[in-house]
Amino acid sequence: MVNEQGLSLRSDQAIRPYHRVVRRPSLRLPAWLSLIMLLALVLIAWQMVVIVQDYPPFILPAPTLVIQRLATELAGETLQRHIAITLSAALSGFSIALALSLSLGYLLARMRTFDRVLTPLLAASQAVPIVAVAPLIVLWVGVGLESRVLVATLVTFFPILSATIVAFRSVPRELIDMARISGANRWHLLRYVEAPLALPGIFGGVKAGLALATTGAVVGEFIGGRDGLGALINIARGLFDTPLMFVALTVLAGITLLLFLFALLIERLLITWEA
Repeated sequence: MVNEQGLSLRSDQAIRPYHRVVRRPSLRLPAWLSLIMLLALVLIAWQMVVIVQDYPPFILPAPTLVIQRLATELAGETLQRHIAITLSAALSGFSIALALSLSLGYLLARMRTFDRVLTPLLAASQAVPIVAVAPLIVLWVGVGLESRVLVATLVTFFPILSATIVAFRSVPRELIDMARISGANRWHLLRYVEAPLALPGIFGGVKAGLALATTGAVVGEFIGGRDGLGALINIARGLFDTPLMFVALTVLAGITLLLFLFALLIERLLITWEA
């Protein structure tokens, strides 16, 4: 088929009707709203289980009772002190692990001989549960804040290290060679090529490490602490005060969620070239 200008048209194009593409509005909910709705569903299901099964508070307290107890504890100063101690140990351990894992991870990713010697030893160390090592750490270091920081560091170190190694090794070799041909030295290569491209992978380990840091701090408090959320859980368990135990667990989950969201915010601020 030929048009007025003499241009040939395919027959299917000539007879195909024009279809207008209509984009339907997206029904996707914001992440924060989805999180609130999920939390509300969990609380409703929890409340229904308590009502239907008629559990006594020392076995499974209702969420309304836990919220009331949480408000009561927040009105005083004891819970805030426990939160501050756990948060201090978790963030200190995370900071130490982050500094060590970033530097060591870069060396392992770029120096193959170093990698072949240390990586098997680091992987073998992960076969030992931290719960089994924590009593020795408390025995060697003491029951103070130092032992909790050390436990949090050990728990956090390997996930960030693994993510760092994978992230730096994932940087395309062609870009590194091109930068070297352009005259980039080791520092310029790290700052302008390797670090920016490795940031998304590194932040995967950072977010996992922040969640594990609170776990490590609580494990240290379980073993030999007199303060902190882990110690508060031990106290509540000894007193059969299940609502107080749920208060400590709820606060611990809230702290972990806030740390994860903070890491996610920093990631979005630093990594602006990804959608």
